[in-house]
Amino acid sequence: MKNSETSTATLQSSGFEREAVFGNGNRSEFVSTGLLSPGQPLPLVIRPREGRPQLQRTTEWLRAFREALNVELVKYGAILFRGFGLQTVEDVSAFAAAMSDELLEYSERSSPRSHLNDRVYTSTDYPPAQRIFLHNEHSYSMTFPMKLFFCCLIPAQQGGETPIADVRRVAARISSETKELFRRKNWMYTRNFGDGLGLSWQTAFQTSDEKVVERYCNEHRIEFEWKDDQRLRTRQIRPVYATHPRTGEPVWFNHTTFFHVSTLDETMREVLLAEFEEQDLPNNTYYGDGSSIEPEVMDELRAAYDEESIKFPWEQGDIMLVDNMLTAHGRSSYAGQRKVVVAMSEPIQRSDISFL
Repeated sequence: MKNSETSTATLQSSGFEREAVFGNGNRSEFVSTGLLSPGQPLPLVIRPREGRPQLQRTTEWLRAFREALNVELVKYGAILFRGFGLQTVEDVSAFAAAMSDELLEYSERSSPRSHLNDRVYTSTDYPPAQRIFLHNEHSYSMTFPMKLFFCCLIPAQQGGETPIADVRRVAARISSETKELFRRKNWMYTRNFGDGLGLSWQTAFQTSDEKVVERYCNEHRIEFEWKDDQRLRTRQIRPVYATHPRTGEPVWFNHTTFFHVSTLDETMREVLLAEFEEQDLPNNTYYGDGSSIEPEVMDELRAAYDEESIKFPWEQGDIMLVDNMLTAHGRSSYAGQRKVVVAMSEPIQRSDISFL
């Protein structure tokens, strides 16, 4: 796994700073750009040239150079804005709104989050000791965010990084045989609600009305089955590849690895398999025809993500903009207090892009 421990001072003197060119070839005096370490493909790092600017100055610059920044985002897959001194959830909202016209609600939920303010959420409320595997947000949904904003308000005492990986590079590490198998079969995401583990269907769908859930499932191509005691099982069959709307590239865009039971840490996996039959697990994935994915294939997929994973220590006030279709993200385990918040923006409808 690639790991950058580059400090701010190292970044400034690394020799990788380049001219910040945005718009019609105009040089921006406001920022400098570079990389965290030589040869590291992402993220692009953008820093203010002179001290910490006022938030209003930052948001004005973001609006002025939004399209140029979008070009850089597609090139790198992620941009780390460092040194802009964001301090509050309100700062995050203002920053995200300057880069995007519409922030999203967190719907069809798969992990616990706390709503903080104006569509800004905690990144994930899983226990600190748990690692969260790399994934693309909402790849299973009919509507998903194109942009993610992660902001570190309080860095962990130890660990707590947000690893990222270019899924174009991830796909390049997967064998042609495995990719062809998934192209033919697709992948299936199964969920079981109401068995005491994982989110309830009321939380996942943000309603207590079964009819609303059924209508949502029918509109979003989700197979559903009510079991006894208001328990619910759902299935979603999706392609593993999607076409990026800006570049036309086929990108590896799915939760096949993330939700598979074998990706859980050993202790959690053993507890779940001791308590549930496989078909009753809170989450699991299969080939699209319902057949099991071979252990060696899952090992191959996890290895591809791990080999392309890049992580770096958060600094207070950092905000990272991620192209959700190009870059997967996760979370390292950590110790001490940590507060990383997330906003999602620019909804994309599956019907508006092509899938392979």
